[in-house]
Amino acid sequence: MAEQPSSAVEARGGFFLSFEGMDGAGKGTQIDLLVELLSALGLHPVVNREPGGTLIGQQIRTILLDAANSHLRPTAELLLYFASRAQAVDEVILPALGRGELVITDRFTDSTLVYQGMARGLGTQVVEHLDAISCRGLVPDLTILLDIDPATSLARTSARNAATASTETRLDEESREFHTRVREGYLALATANPHRVVVVDGSPGPREIANAIFEVVLPRLLLGPMAPLEANP
Repeated sequence: MAEQPSSAVEARGGFFLSFEGMDGAGKGTQIDLLVELLSALGLHPVVNREPGGTLIGQQIRTILLDAANSHLRPTAELLLYFASRAQAVDEVILPALGRGELVITDRFTDSTLVYQGMARGLGTQVVEHLDAISCRGLVPDLTILLDIDPATSLARTSARNAATASTETRLDEESREFHTRVREGYLALATANPHRVVVVDGSPGPREIANAIFEVVLPRLLLGPMAPLEANP
């Protein structure tokens, strides 16, 4: 889904930054490190995660990610993700942007385009239609895509789930082919949206990745939401 900068984005104020990537890419860690770096500069972002981010979203998250719900069908899955997102948009994201704040979200509609639209095969058109209803044209000003290969993704999530005894493993238990389609979908999304999506290698150490992200994010914050962004190599 290729987009052009929208005047609606400028009108709503604030700065909207999203993190995307396969499970195990380190989005949560990198968001924490970025908040740490920005806090040292006196910036205190509002952080949202998906699914979740609100009390309603947390309840939906339990349904979506619980391994016991392996029978959840793709269309129901798609609608649940957008239900959680719509709640977060109205309750957390738009109010903060309206106050001129920086909002960082762990996943947004790009995840749904890739996981449900592409990897599940539901198609991008139905995702875009639901996005128009749920998010009303809200698109991140900048997206950091942490890129790792499927083998690394599965190894990291397996180790994490074993260490934490997590039950949020439904998507982690999908086939290697599914996760390969997810990565291919993300890279295609980045190619289609070079003005917004920056691909960052997710394989080095956390601090090295954090420094690379900070070098991308800080100039955009200083120059504003619609500052030009160099295309990915």
